[in-house]
Amino acid sequence: MKMTTKAMLIVLALSTAACTRPDRFGGADGMDANAGGAPLGNAMPQGGASDPRSAEYFQQTVGDRVLFVVDSSSLTPQGQATLDGQANWLTTNNDYLAIIEGHADEQGTREYNLALGARRANAVREYLISRGIPSTRLRTISYGKERPIEVCSNEACYSKNRRAVTVISVGSLS
Repeated sequence: MKMTTKAMLIVLALSTAACTRPDRFGGADGMDANAGGAPLGNAMPQGGASDPRSAEYFQQTVGDRVLFVVDSSSLTPQGQATLDGQANWLTTNNDYLAIIEGHADEQGTREYNLALGARRANAVREYLISRGIPSTRLRTISYGKERPIEVCSNEACYSKNRRAVTVISVGSLS
């Protein structure tokens, strides 16, 4: 056999060996059959966007972000409605923690936008706390203008980048 053919057979054998059965730890859904339906370790529920306990459901159905107006960290009525949904979801799913990311558009200095992003993240955090979410389950971080969703110099892009995003996870915030 040629060397190339041998190499391809080895790669094929190794990649096939790397595949495993999804039910190797119990049920086909990644749940331990002896754990009473609890996810293994820090695994998130696998139901996807249709499972009200999943991160995908939170992001797509509840809504993971609120938008702000120019140079403001005040919550809009629409933002408050989204955060009410987040608070309800976090109350029901108390095994999740949240990191609130504050963002700004590209206008202004880096330092100004980092401070504005921090104020936006803190506004969301304080609102969630006022709705009964323990502060120990919430952490904030500001990215300022460093992580834009859209990059262009017009209001349509700017308005998408003026936001706070709630990222949920299972585990420790440390």
